[in-house]
Amino acid sequence: MRRPEERLEKAVRAAEQALIEFEIAVETFRVEVENFSRLHHQKLGPMYTRLDELDAQIAEAKAARTGDAEDLRLAREARARVMPMPGVEELFHGWIDSEGLSPEGAAMLTDQPVRPPQRVRPSADARRLYRDLVRKAHPDLAQGEAERARRDAFIARVNNAYTLGDEEALRVLTAEWEAGPAPEEQPPSRSEELYARLEWLAERKEMLTLIAKELEDGAIGSMLRVAQDDPDGLLDQIAEQLLAEVAGRERELAALLG
Repeated sequence: MRRPEERLEKAVRAAEQALIEFEIAVETFRVEVENFSRLHHQKLGPMYTRLDELDAQIAEAKAARTGDAEDLRLAREARARVMPMPGVEELFHGWIDSEGLSPEGAAMLTDQPVRPPQRVRPSADARRLYRDLVRKAHPDLAQGEAERARRDAFIARVNNAYTLGDEEALRVLTAEWEAGPAPEEQPPSRSEELYARLEWLAERKEMLTLIAKELEDGAIGSMLRVAQDDPDGLLDQIAEQLLAEVAGRERELAALLG
């Protein structure tokens, strides 16, 4: 009879292969959606923008004719739907304004702090705690490389707390050092490792399933599913419909302005 670990190893290998194939399928579909989305935007985006502009002009022409409050409101809403050109402040998230480069923006570009760091004078208790900790945990007192590495990391935390004048943090570090290093964890058995691997593979598959569903349920993914064999033909068909709508809006606007 085979050992239980052998059956688990076989199950893990099978799950790994299945997950790899699933990841390939999901990633392939994601790239297809991304490429189709780009083509959709390049080919149809200007038409949608033109339709929005025509809708705004039509609403504004109607409002100019009637002067009605409701028509004026609809005209403002239609104009608001037309993508405006963002202002300088919006583009640069406040780094640049009408005055030029802000202090925050200059600091980010030059890697300099906006204002000089505040000087901290540790309290007498903080200085005492710091000195005691350094005496006890100094890396030179280590008996081996692993212990030296542990002390180096600990002293770095002590130095940081002292630099900030954080007395409470130094007290916490003192208690941590006095408690001693955490006991080493027992390594998991081979069976436990395999079970953990199976659980991870299952979680990964569940996450990929959600990603695939989001891609399929999205507007572009839905269009790809409808026209799997000829997505370019679908774009051409939509373009023809949009061109017809543009022509109709232009006629309507011409009639209102004429």
